[in-house]
Amino acid sequence: MASSKKESPLDTALTQLRRAIDQLGLSENDWNTLSTPRRILEVAVPLRRDDDRVEMYKGYRVQYSTTRGPSKGGVRFHQDIDLDETVALAMLMTWKCALTNLPYGGAKGGVAVNPSQLSERENERLTRRYTSEILPIIGPERDIPAPDVGTDERNMAWMMDTYSVNAGYSVPGVVTGKPIVLGGSLGRTSATGDGVAIAVCEALRQKKIAQDGATVAIQGFGKVGYWAALALEKLGLKVVAVSDVKGGVTGFSSVESLQKFARENGTVVGAPGTETLTNTELLHLPVDVLVPAALADSITHSTAPGIKAKVVVEGANAPTTPQGDQVLNDKGILVVPDILANSGGVIVSYFEWVQDKQNFFWSADEVKENLNSIMMRAINEVAETSVSKKVTWREAANMIGVGRVAQAHRLRGLYP
Repeated sequence: MASSKKESPLDTALTQLRRAIDQLGLSENDWNTLSTPRRILEVAVPLRRDDDRVEMYKGYRVQYSTTRGPSKGGVRFHQDIDLDETVALAMLMTWKCALTNLPYGGAKGGVAVNPSQLSERENERLTRRYTSEILPIIGPERDIPAPDVGTDERNMAWMMDTYSVNAGYSVPGVVTGKPIVLGGSLGRTSATGDGVAIAVCEALRQKKIAQDGATVAIQGFGKVGYWAALALEKLGLKVVAVSDVKGGVTGFSSVESLQKFARENGTVVGAPGTETLTNTELLHLPVDVLVPAALADSITHSTAPGIKAKVVVEGANAPTTPQGDQVLNDKGILVVPDILANSGGVIVSYFEWVQDKQNFFWSADEVKENLNSIMMRAINEVAETSVSKKVTWREAANMIGVGRVAQAHRLRGLYP
C-alpha cells in the first residue's frame, strides 16, 4: 500500500537533485557533496515584548553552498518555518544562482514567528537580535541576506545597521533589498514580479500564443503577484483574476485600482464591481497563463487535474508538488519552474550588491535592461536543454544549475 505521508520540501528537493545527478551522469561523490549543506546554524532568539514578557523563538541560517561565491538567500519570518524547509530553500537558492550564472552559493534563514502579531518595536528588536545571533557567519563576502516572506526593506535596514554598528563602520553590502537611501537598488522592489513577467512572455512565445490580450490568473497578490500583475498589464496581457489568503476576485478594472482597495482593506475580496472566487477556483479558470505566486504546495495531485491554463509560471517557491507536476506534464502544460521564473529578485539583489561594492549606482533603465538580459539568457538555455535532452523545463533548469555547481566543486578540488 502506498504511503499517505506528505513529502516534505526537503524530500522533494533531494529527489529533484538525485534525478539531475543521474541525468547528468555525475558520480556518487558528487551526490554526497551536493546533497549536504555546507553550514547550519540554529539559534535561540529571545524577544522582550512591549509588556516586558520575554519570549523565545527558533531562528535558522543555512548556508547550503559557498563553492561559487558567498551564499545568498532571504530571511523569512513565518510561524511555520522549520530547519528542513530552510535547508530545502537554501538548496534551491544554490541551483537558482548557478542557473542564472550569478557568482553566489545559496542560503536561507528566518525565525519561526508570526510577524503580524509583533508591534513595530518588537519586530525591530527581534530582527536585531536575530542578526546578532547569525552575525559571525554573514557579511558581504560570506553570506548576504535579503527580504523574504514576512520581511521587507525595514528589516534589511535594521540588519544592515546592526551589522555595521558591530563592525564599527557602515557596511551596506551585508544585505540586499534595502531602502534606496541606504544603498538599495532601483528596481529591487518589483524585481521578482518583473522577472515573472519576462518568463510569462517568453513561455507564451514558446507555445506560439499571442502575447497581446493573453489571459492570466495570479494566485497571490503580495510582493511577487502584485508586481507581476502590474508588469503583465503594462505589456498588454489581460490579468483576469488575482487572489490573496482570503480569496480571489475577477472583474476588476485595473491592477492598480485593485491594489489601492487591497491596501485600504487588507484583502482584494470585496473590491467594487468584482466577483469573488476561492483560491482553488482561480487555479481552474480557463486562462492562457496561471501564475502561482503564494506559498508552497498550491498545485497538488488534487488541484492539478482541473488546471486549464496552457502555461504555468511559478512565481512562488515550490508551489507545485511532484505529483501535481506529473499531472501538468501529462496534460502537456508548459511549466516554467520556480528557480527560473522567480529568479528576478536574486538577480537584482546581485546588482544591488555590485553597486554597493563599487559605490556607483545604476539608473532604473540599466537595472531593467540587465535583468532582461540575464533572464532571457537563462530562459533560452533552459528551453534549448529541454529540447536537446528531451526533458521538462524543470529538469533542464535543475540540470544546468546542479551541473555548474558540480563543475565548480571539481575545479576547486577537495581540501586537504
